[in-house]
Amino acid sequence: MNKKLNLHTWVASFFGIGFLPKMPGTWGSVAAYGAYLLLPASLFSPGLRLPGLAVLLALCLIAVYFSSVAEKTLGHDNGSIVIDEVCGFFVVVLWFPRSWLIGLYALVLFRVFDIAKPFPVNRAQKLPRGWGVVADDLLAGVYATLLLLIITKIYPSFFGL
Repeated sequence: MNKKLNLHTWVASFFGIGFLPKMPGTWGSVAAYGAYLLLPASLFSPGLRLPGLAVLLALCLIAVYFSSVAEKTLGHDNGSIVIDEVCGFFVVVLWFPRSWLIGLYALVLFRVFDIAKPFPVNRAQKLPRGWGVVADDLLAGVYATLLLLIITKIYPSFFGL
């Protein structure tokens, strides 16, 4: 059995997605997009944003824990740890009605900011253990959310809003 595969690395890799070869962060984000499309649209209604935020916070704390423990096996901020990408993606889509197009834009914009790591995203990843693993993706998600909010305000009909 692979010594790197245990409960913590399995969850931190978003159930093995992070172990796919090449671009594990992108695969993790695509998996998050797929999970998003499977969720009921009603979960993304304005009335459920506060409970959604609570669920997202819980997911982020779980991600910090599993990432922290998985780092002991995989190494610091190892690319196979992609549960943070899931958290970052959901930071973006939480604020919009569910649609495949919004999700696709969220995916692309989130990946751009996660890869580019503008300030303070680049600083956040230097936090210790799982906090740094998750924090930079949350901030990349905030940047993507702000840009997507601007775009949807300028051209809402493109998104069916």
